[in-house]
Amino acid sequence: MAGDQVTLLDFWSSPFGMRVRIALAEKGVKYEYSEQDLRNKSDLLLQMNPVHKKIPVLVHDGKPVCESLIIVQYIDEVWKDKAPLLPSDPYERAQSRFWADFVDKKIYDFGRKIWTTNGEDQEAAKKDFIDSLKLLEGELGDKPYFGGETLGYIDVALLPFYCWFYAYETIGNFNIEADCPKLIACCKRCLQKESVSKSLKDPQILYDFAVMVRKKLGLE
Repeated sequence: MAGDQVTLLDFWSSPFGMRVRIALAEKGVKYEYSEQDLRNKSDLLLQMNPVHKKIPVLVHDGKPVCESLIIVQYIDEVWKDKAPLLPSDPYERAQSRFWADFVDKKIYDFGRKIWTTNGEDQEAAKKDFIDSLKLLEGELGDKPYFGGETLGYIDVALLPFYCWFYAYETIGNFNIEADCPKLIACCKRCLQKESVSKSLKDPQILYDFAVMVRKKLGLE
Protein backbone atom coordinates (compact mmCIF):
# COMPACT_ATOMS: atom_id res chain seq x y z
CA MET A 1 0.00 0.00 0.00
CA ALA A 2 1.85 3.02 -1.30
CA GLY A 3 2.29 5.93 1.05
CA ASP A 4 2.10 3.85 4.21
CA GLN A 5 4.35 4.98 7.04
CA VAL A 6 5.64 1.85 8.74
CA THR A 7 8.08 1.77 11.67
CA LEU A 8 9.22 -1.26 13.65
CA LEU A 9 10.33 -0.72 17.25
CA ASP A 10 12.56 -3.68 17.99
CA PHE A 11 15.66 -5.10 19.68
CA TRP A 12 18.24 -6.86 17.52
CA SER A 13 18.34 -10.26 19.27
CA SER A 14 14.60 -10.62 19.85
CA PRO A 15 13.10 -13.70 18.18
CA PHE A 16 9.73 -11.97 18.42
CA GLY A 17 11.00 -9.01 16.45
CA MET A 18 12.54 -11.33 13.86
CA ARG A 19 9.05 -12.75 13.20
CA VAL A 20 7.80 -9.34 12.23
CA ARG A 21 10.86 -8.71 10.06
CA ILE A 22 10.24 -11.98 8.15
CA ALA A 23 6.57 -11.12 7.59
CA LEU A 24 7.38 -7.61 6.36
CA ALA A 25 10.08 -8.98 4.05
CA GLU A 26 7.74 -11.65 2.65
CA LYS A 27 5.20 -8.95 1.84
CA GLY A 28 7.79 -6.58 0.44
CA VAL A 29 6.81 -3.83 2.88
CA LYS A 30 9.31 -1.00 3.26
CA TYR A 31 9.70 0.18 6.83
CA GLU A 32 11.87 2.18 9.18
CA TYR A 33 13.72 0.16 11.80
CA SER A 34 14.04 1.70 15.27
CA GLU A 35 16.41 -0.15 17.62
CA GLN A 36 15.33 0.15 21.24
CA ASP A 37 17.36 0.16 24.46
CA LEU A 38 15.34 -2.16 26.69
CA ARG A 39 17.14 -0.99 29.85
CA ASN A 40 16.36 2.64 29.08
CA LYS A 41 13.04 2.54 27.26
CA SER A 42 12.35 5.38 24.88
CA ASP A 43 9.41 7.74 25.18
CA LEU A 44 8.24 6.44 21.81
CA LEU A 45 8.15 2.82 23.00
CA LEU A 46 6.32 3.77 26.21
CA GLN A 47 3.86 5.83 24.21
CA MET A 48 3.23 3.13 21.59
CA ASN A 49 3.04 0.20 24.03
CA PRO A 50 1.96 1.67 27.38
CA VAL A 51 0.44 -1.63 28.55
CA HIS A 52 3.39 -4.05 28.26
CA LYS A 53 6.20 -1.58 27.45
CA LYS A 54 7.81 -4.27 25.28
CA ILE A 55 9.08 -4.72 21.75
CA PRO A 56 8.24 -5.42 19.01
CA VAL A 57 5.75 -2.72 18.13
CA LEU A 58 4.64 -2.05 14.56
CA VAL A 59 3.61 1.55 14.02
CA HIS A 60 1.46 1.87 10.90
CA ASP A 61 0.45 5.41 9.94
CA GLY A 62 0.90 6.47 13.57
CA LYS A 63 -1.16 3.61 15.02
CA PRO A 64 0.64 0.94 17.11
CA VAL A 65 0.12 -2.82 16.90
CA CYS A 66 1.69 -4.88 19.72
CA GLU A 67 2.56 -8.56 20.39
CA SER A 68 4.48 -10.34 17.62
CA LEU A 69 1.91 -12.94 16.56
CA ILE A 70 -0.83 -10.32 16.45
CA ILE A 71 1.48 -8.07 14.41
CA VAL A 72 2.15 -10.88 11.90
CA GLN A 73 -1.62 -11.47 11.54
CA TYR A 74 -2.12 -7.74 11.04
CA ILE A 75 0.57 -7.61 8.36
CA ASP A 76 -1.04 -10.59 6.61
CA GLU A 77 -4.44 -8.88 6.59
CA VAL A 78 -3.29 -5.38 5.59
CA TRP A 79 -0.87 -6.42 2.84
CA LYS A 80 -2.98 -9.33 1.62
CA ASP A 81 -2.13 -9.11 -2.07
CA LYS A 82 1.19 -10.92 -1.72
CA ALA A 83 2.51 -14.06 0.04
CA PRO A 84 -0.45 -15.04 2.29
CA LEU A 85 0.78 -16.45 5.59
CA LEU A 86 -2.45 -17.69 7.19
CA PRO A 87 -4.67 -20.24 5.40
CA SER A 88 -8.01 -19.08 4.01
CA ASP A 89 -9.88 -22.02 5.56
CA PRO A 90 -11.20 -21.07 9.05
CA TYR A 91 -10.28 -24.43 10.62
CA GLU A 92 -6.77 -24.38 9.18
CA ARG A 93 -6.36 -20.78 10.34
CA ALA A 94 -7.35 -21.83 13.86
CA GLN A 95 -4.82 -24.69 13.76
CA SER A 96 -2.08 -22.32 12.58
CA ARG A 97 -2.84 -19.97 15.46
CA PHE A 98 -2.83 -22.89 17.91
CA TRP A 99 0.64 -24.07 16.87
CA ALA A 100 2.08 -20.55 16.77
CA ASP A 101 0.80 -20.08 20.32
CA PHE A 102 2.42 -23.44 21.18
CA VAL A 103 5.76 -22.07 19.94
CA ASP A 104 5.36 -19.07 22.26
CA LYS A 105 4.38 -21.10 25.30
CA LYS A 106 6.74 -24.08 24.90
CA ILE A 107 9.63 -23.50 22.49
CA TYR A 108 10.45 -20.04 23.81
CA ASP A 109 10.09 -20.90 27.49
CA PHE A 110 12.03 -24.16 27.43
CA GLY A 111 14.68 -22.76 25.07
CA ARG A 112 15.28 -19.82 27.38
CA LYS A 113 15.59 -22.14 30.39
CA ILE A 114 18.30 -24.12 28.59
CA TRP A 115 20.62 -21.11 28.35
CA THR A 116 19.68 -19.41 31.63
CA THR A 117 20.05 -22.42 33.96
CA ASN A 118 22.52 -25.17 34.85
CA GLY A 119 22.39 -28.70 36.26
CA GLU A 120 19.06 -30.46 36.81
CA ASP A 121 16.99 -27.47 35.71
CA GLN A 122 18.84 -27.35 32.41
CA GLU A 123 18.50 -31.11 31.87
CA ALA A 124 14.74 -30.91 32.50
CA ALA A 125 14.44 -27.97 30.10
CA LYS A 126 16.32 -29.87 27.38
CA LYS A 127 13.95 -32.83 27.66
CA ASP A 128 10.86 -30.61 27.61
CA PHE A 129 12.29 -28.67 24.68
CA ILE A 130 12.92 -31.78 22.55
CA ASP A 131 9.52 -33.25 23.48
CA SER A 132 7.87 -30.02 22.33
CA LEU A 133 9.83 -29.95 19.07
CA LYS A 134 8.79 -33.54 18.39
CA LEU A 135 5.15 -32.54 18.74
CA LEU A 136 5.76 -29.71 16.27
CA GLU A 137 7.51 -32.11 13.92
CA GLY A 138 4.43 -34.32 14.03
CA GLU A 139 2.33 -31.37 12.89
CA LEU A 140 4.80 -30.68 10.07
CA GLY A 141 4.59 -34.27 8.81
CA ASP A 142 6.01 -34.63 5.30
CA LYS A 143 5.12 -31.11 4.15
CA PRO A 144 8.00 -28.94 2.89
CA TYR A 145 6.75 -26.07 5.08
CA PHE A 146 4.30 -25.80 7.94
CA GLY A 147 2.30 -23.67 5.50
CA GLY A 148 2.20 -26.57 3.01
CA GLU A 149 3.90 -25.72 -0.26
CA THR A 150 4.78 -22.19 0.82
CA LEU A 151 6.09 -20.41 3.89
CA GLY A 152 3.28 -19.95 6.41
CA TYR A 153 2.32 -18.47 9.77
CA ILE A 154 3.73 -21.33 11.89
CA ASP A 155 7.03 -21.15 9.99
CA VAL A 156 7.25 -17.43 10.70
CA ALA A 157 6.48 -18.08 14.38
CA LEU A 158 9.16 -20.78 14.73
CA LEU A 159 12.04 -19.69 12.49
CA PRO A 160 13.51 -16.97 14.74
CA PHE A 161 14.14 -19.62 17.38
CA TYR A 162 16.02 -21.72 14.85
CA CYS A 163 18.86 -19.18 14.79
CA TRP A 164 18.99 -19.54 18.59
CA PHE A 165 19.31 -23.35 18.38
CA TYR A 166 23.12 -23.16 18.13
CA ALA A 167 23.23 -21.31 21.45
CA TYR A 168 20.87 -23.83 23.07
CA GLU A 169 22.88 -26.79 21.75
CA THR A 170 26.32 -25.40 22.63
CA ILE A 171 25.37 -24.28 26.13
CA GLY A 172 23.23 -27.37 26.80
CA ASN A 173 25.60 -29.82 25.08
CA PHE A 174 23.01 -31.67 22.98
CA ASN A 175 21.99 -32.07 19.34
CA ILE A 176 18.53 -31.07 18.14
CA GLU A 177 18.82 -32.46 14.61
CA ALA A 178 19.45 -35.98 15.96
CA ASP A 179 15.96 -35.97 17.50
CA CYS A 180 14.09 -33.77 15.02
CA PRO A 181 15.64 -34.18 11.54
CA LYS A 182 12.49 -33.24 9.57
CA LEU A 183 12.00 -30.07 11.58
CA ILE A 184 15.60 -28.97 11.07
CA ALA A 185 15.36 -29.78 7.34
CA CYS A 186 12.28 -27.56 7.13
CA CYS A 187 14.08 -24.69 8.88
CA LYS A 188 17.07 -25.02 6.51
CA ARG A 189 14.67 -25.00 3.55
CA CYS A 190 13.09 -21.79 4.83
CA LEU A 191 16.52 -20.20 5.20
CA GLN A 192 16.98 -20.50 1.44
CA LYS A 193 14.39 -17.73 1.12
CA GLU A 194 15.93 -14.26 1.19
CA SER A 195 13.02 -12.90 3.24
CA VAL A 196 14.02 -15.35 5.99
CA SER A 197 17.83 -15.31 5.75
CA LYS A 198 18.09 -11.52 5.81
CA SER A 199 15.67 -11.24 8.75
CA LEU A 200 17.44 -13.68 11.10
CA LYS A 201 20.57 -13.01 13.12
CA ASP A 202 23.82 -14.96 12.91
CA PRO A 203 23.71 -17.93 15.35
CA GLN A 204 27.28 -17.29 16.54
CA ILE A 205 26.46 -13.70 17.51
CA LEU A 206 23.38 -14.88 19.42
CA TYR A 207 25.49 -17.52 21.19
CA ASP A 208 28.03 -14.86 22.20
CA PHE A 209 25.16 -12.71 23.50
CA ALA A 210 23.77 -15.66 25.49
CA VAL A 211 27.18 -16.37 27.05
CA MET A 212 27.49 -12.71 28.04
CA VAL A 213 24.08 -12.86 29.75
CA ARG A 214 25.02 -16.14 31.48
CA LYS A 215 28.14 -14.50 32.90
CA LYS A 216 26.05 -11.63 34.24
CA LEU A 217 23.75 -14.20 35.86
CA GLY A 218 26.75 -15.97 37.42
CA LEU A 219 26.17 -19.17 35.43
CA GLU A 220 29.54 -19.29 33.65
